[in-house]
Amino acid sequence: MARSGGSDLRAPIFNGDNYESWKIRVRTIFKSHGIWDLVEKGLEISESKRKKVNAEGSPESEKRSLNEKLMKDAKALGIIQGDVSNDIFPRISNKETSKGAWDILHQEFHSDKQVRSIKLQGLCRDFMYTRMKDDGTLYVYLTRLLELVNQMKSYGEDLSRKCLVQKLLISLTKDFDLVCYVIEQTKDIETIEVQEEIATLRGFSQHLDRHAKNTTKRAFSSMSVNLKGTQSNPSFGNSKPKKNWKSKDKKWDSKPQNSVNQGGKYDQGGKLDQAKGNCKHCDKLHYGECWFKAWS
Repeated sequence: MARSGGSDLRAPIFNGDNYESWKIRVRTIFKSHGIWDLVEKGLEISESKRKKVNAEGSPESEKRSLNEKLMKDAKALGIIQGDVSNDIFPRISNKETSKGAWDILHQEFHSDKQVRSIKLQGLCRDFMYTRMKDDGTLYVYLTRLLELVNQMKSYGEDLSRKCLVQKLLISLTKDFDLVCYVIEQTKDIETIEVQEEIATLRGFSQHLDRHAKNTTKRAFSSMSVNLKGTQSNPSFGNSKPKKNWKSKDKKWDSKPQNSVNQGGKYDQGGKLDQAKGNCKHCDKLHYGECWFKAWS
């Protein structure tokens, strides 16, 4: 974007594309400076009148008025020169008035009636079939839709307020069905302003975004709690119970430590028999019938 004539208003650099949109923006800048009439109609000062005003004895008021007009025209010409690319500038470089430069650009880049009609038909078709994408955002969709509206306006098609309101209500995703229903039931489609409808839709979109963020946050919190519970519970899922390590140089034992008694073993009822010692067949302390019994 380029700053035009030191003004806070800006216009894009014109490089040969989108002339109609560029023309609308620059024309607004001219109007903000009060110099659009000079660009549109020209200075309307003949050479003979200019010489007469500059001649000796002419009233100072006439000279001052003429100089002011010349300065305003030079300002308008400077805006045009500053808002075109280096490729376009040679076309207007020899023009000394803003009207001369403006007319050259208009003649070259303003399409004829047939071409403009074809472009407008394409824009109307895009406007008719454009829809908000399921994975898209409201902001992106509104930007695209309003851009089409502005382009159509530059080609002479100024859509009505009612048409824009209805287009928004029928072209959003299912997530907006509720707010669209509320608008249809509580607002008068014949009088509601487009910006009022857009503000309502944006507010609802922000509500959806907050709800989605809260849902995601709760899901992650729940996942974190479940993971912690899994780590603290050794019997969760396919995890196997850990064996108890008795002491150094001792074997692993899967039985509870409080059930171990050296010098005895379990009987068939699960009770420790203090009277029995090591197995007489294998000379080891174990539970159940000895495998070596049959060989002894």
